[in-house]
Amino acid sequence: MLKVQEIRELIKLVDQSNLDEFVYEVDDCKIKMKKNHGGVVAVSASPVVEPAAVDAAPKPQVVQADKEVEVKETKDAPVSVDESLHKITSPMVGTFYHKPSPEAEPYVKVGSKVTNDSIVCIVEAMKLFNEIEAEVNGEIVEILVKDGQLVEYGQPLFLVKPE
Repeated sequence: MLKVQEIRELIKLVDQSNLDEFVYEVDDCKIKMKKNHGGVVAVSASPVVEPAAVDAAPKPQVVQADKEVEVKETKDAPVSVDESLHKITSPMVGTFYHKPSPEAEPYVKVGSKVTNDSIVCIVEAMKLFNEIEAEVNGEIVEILVKDGQLVEYGQPLFLVKPE
């Protein structure tokens, strides 16, 4: 399955092109994008239904999407945050991981005490796993992103109550 960032890039490319419709099929998923004349891109995704086995050469298949989803670029609404809290931000664009491995315990939880050199998460970028340090002594008050979520440069990851 495509990642959110890859889908966004496809949307941008289709929007900037002269194409009116774009279909991308990979494994068991199909993504279909159509341009509306108003400039909004509609995206629909559905599982691909395998045709019954036949001796003839495979034919292109058309799959009707179960539902259509309208995709619009939106900015997250600003969250009012206690100014006394320190934000640990992402130093790069990448994928946020809360644990060193899928079987391991998370680096930190809400209520965990951290020091300035405590590792709080990993941000994976271009197959490199970068350990992110707290850079402050305190207690984790809130975890702002989910495991496996794409994060942007400067995006807040944690809120820490400094000691």
